[in-house]
Amino acid sequence: MKRILRLAWIVSVLAVVAYIVWIAVQIQQQSTRDETQPTDVIVILGAAEYRGKPSPVLKARLDHGLELFREKKAPRILTTGGAGGDPRFTEGQVGRDYLIRQGVPAEAILVEAEGESTIQSTAAAAEIMRRAGLRSCILVSDGYHIFRAKKMLEAQGLSVYGSPRPEAPRNDLRQWWLCLRQAVGYLLWTVGIRI
Repeated sequence: MKRILRLAWIVSVLAVVAYIVWIAVQIQQQSTRDETQPTDVIVILGAAEYRGKPSPVLKARLDHGLELFREKKAPRILTTGGAGGDPRFTEGQVGRDYLIRQGVPAEAILVEAEGESTIQSTAAAAEIMRRAGLRSCILVSDGYHIFRAKKMLEAQGLSVYGSPRPEAPRNDLRQWWLCLRQAVGYLLWTVGIRI
């Protein structure tokens, strides 16, 4: 009996590992796919800000969203992200301020400034979109991050098209590590664990 239980445990562990690797491959594939098309809004996921200024990662995301906006892929932009290390600023508000300085009309920008995680930001962004009658979005983030955030927004009934911020192509161990981490996060989310 112990042998059967041990074998069942090993098979279960191997199945979970195989599933995580399978999801990581999907994440890697999504990370390089630009699905840009006309939508209702461009959702830019937050990243660190430094005393009211976008970090290089956040700036790259904002610049990519700005480019899509200027190409008239959507008439609105939604910036996301709550307070990080400095409670005086939120990623969403810093993103809004940056876009306004780049010439985006203030009335074209929506802000989600409460989310402290991807789960919280996507849930809040979906609610903002619902209230504004917006049903489709281009999702801008780092490539490895898009798969999981896209699934979260789709679970809210939205049509979502990923558009990763430009960065040099990478096929190294760090990229796969990021994909595996996102795969674990996705697995936990699918079974109801909110981290």
